[in-house]
Amino acid sequence: MKIGILSDTHYPDKTSYLPDLIFDVFREEGVELIIHAGDLTSPELFDIFREIAPVVIVRGNLDKPIFPEEKVLEIEGLKVGIIHGHQFLSLDEQSLKYKALEMGVNLLIFGHTHRFFYKSYEYMGKKVHLLNPGSPTVPRMSDPTFLVGKITGEHFKFDIYKPWETQWKYP
Repeated sequence: MKIGILSDTHYPDKTSYLPDLIFDVFREEGVELIIHAGDLTSPELFDIFREIAPVVIVRGNLDKPIFPEEKVLEIEGLKVGIIHGHQFLSLDEQSLKYKALEMGVNLLIFGHTHRFFYKSYEYMGKKVHLLNPGSPTVPRMSDPTFLVGKITGEHFKFDIYKPWETQWKYP
């Protein structure tokens, strides 16, 4: 299954620019699900994404309380957890690993830092992946990014898209 993954779009509260590349790539890649890890900040944007594919969104610290605080999905045998990350005083790897274990997920998608991050661990007898897609509109000390992931069974890989550069693949 192909999944569009993004976070921290902050449109239109912090930016008036939303790259068309996001929508073009999601359509061209044929994403079957869009995951937004919070700070969408615009219900209208939610409707635009829903025209492309079903959307799962969690509430960020600047979102209205219409979205859940966290979500767990099972996609083709992979358990995926989604949080924004503002719930933690520090978004350190240790806290995120424990959160993934608490949620019982193999992949934890989070946002809030506006920076891409990916790391995979063998931890307490489980394989845990931590993934932050970054922000396509208001990055912090990084390039703007969003992802297209592919889940096949328990395997997960993704391509990173940078609105002002070409994409690159991550194993």
